Amino acid sequence: MIAYIEGQIIEKNPAYVIIDSGGIGYMINISLFTYSRIPDSGNVKLFTHLFIKEDAHVLYGFTTENERELFRELISVSGVGPNTARMILSSYAPVEIKNAIIENNPDLLKSVKGIGNKTAHRIVVDLRDHFKKEPLTKEEFLSTPNNTALNEALSALVMLGFAKNAAQKALDKIAGSGKGQNLSAEALVKEALKKL
Repeated sequence: MIAYIEGQIIEKNPAYVIIDSGGIGYMINISLFTYSRIPDSGNVKLFTHLFIKEDAHVLYGFTTENERELFRELISVSGVGPNTARMILSSYAPVEIKNAIIENNPDLLKSVKGIGNKTAHRIVVDLRDHFKKEPLTKEEFLSTPNNTALNEALSALVMLGFAKNAAQKALDKIAGSGKGQNLSAEALVKEALKKL
């Protein structure tokens, strides 16, 4: 198994990169999420997953171990191959995908090209309980799009040991009441603690 590859970027495009490492050029398939996070040239380190099939050995690369882990979780679902998993990771940030699964939102997954209703529901059913047990990592929190006081408060509550879905419901109530509009993350946490 190849854990990671580090070297010079020889070629970069939205579908793959070629990295020269020790005089060997590795062609590594990437998601758009990874594409947006690596430089156009210079040195790079990608965490890899080697997928072996009858007629090829294919490398997939990721800027973070969390994205690679999510890729592996997705391909563990029946009917989801590596190219489908890569398409999902190209459509949404890993934290958005995890949130959709935890919040039982197969519609987000269905919006990805090639994902039908049955596959979207299977992904949610197979992975929901697993992701619910995992706290939001600092890396995922920092990569959350439109990071706001609400997101900071959610992360803080999860790190305090509250279940993510319970914390989210409490914060949604605060936001829904109009009370949470101008509150700091600290104030939101205090309000949420009254409801938990």
